[in-house]
Amino acid sequence: MRALRTAASGMAAQQLNVEVISNNIANMNTIGYKRQRAEFQDLLYQNVERMGAQSSTQGTVVPTGIQIGAGVKAGAVYRVTDQGTPTNTGGMFDMAIDGRGYFQVLMPSGETAYTRAGNFSINGEGQLVTDDGYAVQPNINIPQDAVDVQISKSGQVQVFTDGNTTPQVVGQIELASFFNEAGLEAIGDNLLLETAASGPANVGAPGEIGYGDILHKFTESSNVDAVSEISALIIAQRAYEMNSKVISTADQMLSVSAQVKS
Repeated sequence: MRALRTAASGMAAQQLNVEVISNNIANMNTIGYKRQRAEFQDLLYQNVERMGAQSSTQGTVVPTGIQIGAGVKAGAVYRVTDQGTPTNTGGMFDMAIDGRGYFQVLMPSGETAYTRAGNFSINGEGQLVTDDGYAVQPNINIPQDAVDVQISKSGQVQVFTDGNTTPQVVGQIELASFFNEAGLEAIGDNLLLETAASGPANVGAPGEIGYGDILHKFTESSNVDAVSEISALIIAQRAYEMNSKVISTADQMLSVSAQVKS
């Protein structure tokens, strides 16, 4: 029976849906994480009777026809890039982006990755780096005798040294933006890579048109809403159960057919 395969495709789709939702819930407290949403498409249809076909020699046509669907498939897992809530951490090197843009990070391979996670630190050489030690681009080095660091909304990094009341500018944060942020490829560790779907990176200073401001001593929380995710999880679970019920019903119908005696 066609219903068996159709319902099986529905169960597979809802399994994917639950996997996406579970990843969102698992990353509720991941800095800069953007929730994902599974999107689905219907499969090909079998035309038992085509709409528009002539139904008589007088030229009358079939108004609707008969099409039987074959089920559902995954169309995409879309990344929702809405901004998360800024959280005041007090960290000297923590930053959040209020608006569009991504921090640039130099990978060990020499490739540039992008992130919204601004929980930065400095390494043994005073260089601003991520949790994994990847250098923020462009390079920013904090002097060893710095007693305080201030980062303006426009991304200018200033340090105060002991006995000196005049700040010293040591670097400038630059942000990257993309035409299609959902097209970036996630590689883990809060990092994203440019793809043909995202388009090339456009680099600019914070506060310029198309780029957000820097919030110093803040980090951006994930944009996962617990209530929405739990509601979506319940809906996916019920849809999975209904598809399994269809398989059970189709199996019973086949069983009845097999018992029919001529």
